[in-house]
Amino acid sequence: MARRRQIIESAISEFAEHGVDGTSLRTLGQEIGVSHATLRHYFASRDELLVEVYRAHEEAEDADHGPHLGAVDIIADSAERNRSIPGMVRLYASLTTDALQEDHSLTQAFVRDRFQKVRDELAERIRQDQACGRIDADIDPVDAAALVIAASDGLQIQWLLAPDVVDVPRSMAILKRLFPGRTHS
Repeated sequence: MARRRQIIESAISEFAEHGVDGTSLRTLGQEIGVSHATLRHYFASRDELLVEVYRAHEEAEDADHGPHLGAVDIIADSAERNRSIPGMVRLYASLTTDALQEDHSLTQAFVRDRFQKVRDELAERIRQDQACGRIDADIDPVDAAALVIAASDGLQIQWLLAPDVVDVPRSMAILKRLFPGRTHS
């Protein structure tokens, strides 16, 4: 488990510095001093490694989602953290793109399950905010959650391509006006 964790942490650093496409399994193995065969022992495929790296990144983020955050706050905070590690935004974009390909069933299952989990979490926050009168009751919470996710994902990709033009926090602030959520305490 310690070696697997070391590989994941090294992969996060490598992806942050060189991007997903700039980091091969062989390069990663060399960086941490293990052979390609050893690396394959811990991760049977590149897809498995990419999914586990992103999963570890998200687990660290999930610890920060306290009950005082509304749906847009959760996504905006996540997007802000991701901006500090552009390689993670690129990894996420690669995973979602790979999930559309038939020969990436592991990635497809991960991305589909992740979207469902995030939609469920955000929809629940929206329902709570509707019950308190902060968000209009006639808005479908699942549709609103999907919209918040789509806005964040799209903004982060645009930011990767035009960081001097796209201001993710400013754009997320506009979305927060539509779905105000809770106030920070």
